[in-house]
Amino acid sequence: MEKPFQFTDIMLKGAFKSMKHQHIFKQKNGSTVMIDIFEFESPLGWIGKLFNHFFLKDYMKKFLLERNELIKKMAE
Repeated sequence: MEKPFQFTDIMLKGAFKSMKHQHIFKQKNGSTVMIDIFEFESPLGWIGKLFNHFFLKDYMKKFLLERNELIKKMAE
């Protein structure tokens, strides 16, 4: 954590083989902009890679966008 500029979530154990989620905050024109960098790898080798490509990547992007919109509404 580098308060108040950024923090990172790293999965130690769970459903993913690995997961890292960075939240970076920057000032722009008097407002705060949050940048999300989400990296993950599914288990199960090539089957997991196929699942990521055809389903999970788009699902996770939509999930993060919806969650961030809710956070934005609550913060404002």
